Amino acid sequence: MTDRRWHASILDVRSFRGADGNTDHYLVISNVRERLTVIKHAAQMFDDEKFNLRKLIEVAVRKQYQIEIANRFTALENSSDSADINRAWRTLKRISKPKLKRV
Repeated sequence: MTDRRWHASILDVRSFRGADGNTDHYLVISNVRERLTVIKHAAQMFDDEKFNLRKLIEVAVRKQYQIEIANRFTALENSSDSADINRAWRTLKRISKPKLKRV
């Protein structure tokens, strides 16, 4: 039983009379189609982010792109995220330890 708004989303409904659930009701199983909508401004955001790969044919643009990518990866390699994460985890464990009072 659904309202009119959702009746087109129901694909198949079956009732199973033999299913025993310690009740006088029957088991009902349905297949429902869920429709997802895309927000318009989110779709436009992806349209703006298209890449012009034809510019990579130009040698100067390709070299600049390679330098920028290399700089990004060296910045990632130089960061000590694992040490920061381990330090943060130790701090979190120390703070969250329950302090027991002796009686």
